[in-house]
Amino acid sequence: MNLDFTQVAPSIPYILQGIGITLQIVVVSALLGFAMGILLALFKIGRVKVLVWFADAYTSVFRGTPLILQLLIIYFGLPQIIGFDIPAYWAAVISFGLNSGAYISEVIRGGILAVDKGQHEAAYALGIPYAKMMKDIILPQAMKNILPALMNEFITLTKESAIVTTIGVMDIMRRSYVIGGQTYRYFEPLIIAGLIYYLMVILLTLLGKAVERKMRKND
Repeated sequence: MNLDFTQVAPSIPYILQGIGITLQIVVVSALLGFAMGILLALFKIGRVKVLVWFADAYTSVFRGTPLILQLLIIYFGLPQIIGFDIPAYWAAVISFGLNSGAYISEVIRGGILAVDKGQHEAAYALGIPYAKMMKDIILPQAMKNILPALMNEFITLTKESAIVTTIGVMDIMRRSYVIGGQTYRYFEPLIIAGLIYYLMVILLTLLGKAVERKMRKND
């Protein structure tokens, strides 16, 4: 089969260094996407038609176009308009965060609508302001229902982060590709990268299940 992992074994620590870069991009993007998701979800269930239209249009555009296209537009295309370059790391964070926000907004919107309408009516009857009702009553209940979907989005974001290699970010995938170019053996380092991603996803899955069990115990 002409496989020889001994040639790339000394470079495994170099590939592992990419885990930190990958996690930084994923975590910051997820936080940005979550904040955007909540805002868009509130727009969608609101009564201001302009905001409803904006949120729906935003979601349609970011869900209807490839993530890699959005990444390339922000990294290569946007500097043409704004007049200065965007660092690859921030281009990745911005594109992933904006894209993730579109998907998360639908998840959160569904979670909010799934909360018993009696909760809304009771809050209104008690004179609780809308903002306080959403923050203290509705959103906490919605979060418990949508946690699995949010974890799935986080896992998907972790895997999709590999496309940052196209703009030169030194993540796991990019480093494995560099090793392949140096050793002229691509299969072995790419298999190592795949194993790293797989283990990361397994750990995230276990973490999500642990959090979900804890939240159920607190009910």
